[in-house]
Amino acid sequence: MIEAVDTRARGLGSRRSEAVEAASIVRRLDWILLAATGALVAYGLWAVSGITRNDVAGDANYYVVRQGVYAGIGLAAMVVAVFVDPEYYRRYRKPIYVGTLGLMVIVLLTGAVTRGSKRWLDLGFFKFQPSEFGKLFIVLFLAGLLADRAKRIGDSKTVLSAIAFAAGPIFLVFVQPDFGTAMVYAAALAGVLFVAGTRWTHLAILGGAAVVAALLVLWILPASGIHVLKQYQQDRIVGFMHRNNEPQGATYNVTQSINAVGAGQLGGRGVKGATQTNLGFLPVHATDFVFASIAEQRGFVGVSILLLLYLLVVWRGLKVIAGARDAFSAIAAGGIVVALLFQVFINVGMTIGIAPITGIPLPFVSVGGSAMIANLLAIGVLEAIYVRGTGRRRRY
Repeated sequence: MIEAVDTRARGLGSRRSEAVEAASIVRRLDWILLAATGALVAYGLWAVSGITRNDVAGDANYYVVRQGVYAGIGLAAMVVAVFVDPEYYRRYRKPIYVGTLGLMVIVLLTGAVTRGSKRWLDLGFFKFQPSEFGKLFIVLFLAGLLADRAKRIGDSKTVLSAIAFAAGPIFLVFVQPDFGTAMVYAAALAGVLFVAGTRWTHLAILGGAAVVAALLVLWILPASGIHVLKQYQQDRIVGFMHRNNEPQGATYNVTQSINAVGAGQLGGRGVKGATQTNLGFLPVHATDFVFASIAEQRGFVGVSILLLLYLLVVWRGLKVIAGARDAFSAIAAGGIVVALLFQVFINVGMTIGIAPITGIPLPFVSVGGSAMIANLLAIGVLEAIYVRGTGRRRRY
């Protein structure tokens, strides 16, 4: 009888301890990061509601409702991620890596073909894009790899190992083909290597190798009759370098995008007056060129608010890196922040003509379920790192 009472008491104490721990995690959350992320999601839904109101006849809210559902799923995933100790990702980094590669191989073998690319797994009710989640999973794997070899980070073998492991998913994404996402993976790799403390000489060599690879793909090999890129990818690069050539062909999208951005001026044309978006002159205005549509409808003021929200998220992400409890957490946070910043820079850059068109979505804004859920999941991982950080201030 005494033993039974003791068991119940222990169970009660365990539940009480878990409740106290959960409450402690909630109190230590970075509420500024959460507020900025929530504002980005809300701003994106508001923007999408105006941008897509004429896209589906008879249902002006079709896309915004779908995007809202994806945001809800992503928020649930973020909450779950907050309560998962990042140490689990380090412990199970190998299954995470193998699973990510496996999904990418399945995409190439059985994936649904859309606009000439195999990027999605069609589940019937939802088209799942593994490469979007791979942006986070590969960062977690590389962070674990580099953290385990922290004492040998100055050794070239450590850097080469990280590059070799990253090369697999980069190649699988590149051949889908998805050149933009492959670039994000490469940027994340550079981010984790930098935060891990890789020597500047090694980083310089990697930068030089990247330049040589670009020259091979874009110039030397094509001149020899070997074309690595698809024809439409080559056209995008040529269009970026020679924008005044063929305005109705390869440069049509970016020309219309620049026109839309300029037409917004200071305060924007409003939803009804945005002719570039409403009349279909601006292609894929809810995904790749959503920033241009926002600029046309909301003007300089509207896009300035959006960019300031991104800046706030990046700033809080840097705070997470600074207060991380260990090398793994700091490296993982660094990779997440660099990947996010890179996506924002490239997407905005291609809409105003300072970067080639790559199809990289604008985080938290572009229509798409996989990107929304994956980005919110990444924020959840950042929060999980923050609440367990040793360098945090006691605010409560």
